[in-house]
Amino acid sequence: MVTIGMNYRVREGKEQVFEDACARVLKVIEAADGHDASRLYRAVGGGRDYLIVSRWNAEQAFHDFVRSDAFKKVTSWGAENILEGPPRHTTYHESAAA
Repeated sequence: MVTIGMNYRVREGKEQVFEDACARVLKVIEAADGHDASRLYRAVGGGRDYLIVSRWNAEQAFHDFVRSDAFKKVTSWGAENILEGPPRHTTYHESAAA
């Protein structure tokens, strides 16, 4: 298993639009091959920083999904209208000792 942290900073006033869009993205992710579970988190105090934590059976499954047409259709709106900058992705691999 691998966990992907997808970090986003949202433009001021666009928080609810981002959250609604994330709900649609998470529904699409749930149907992706290799996906285990995903959750959306928001910074304490209602800030504009968000994190999607997503578990996959392999890192390649995540990369395949990000390159898919399904992902592009639900995320193309963000870069120009909602996000303050590009998303930052971090990959966490489970250790053999876990």
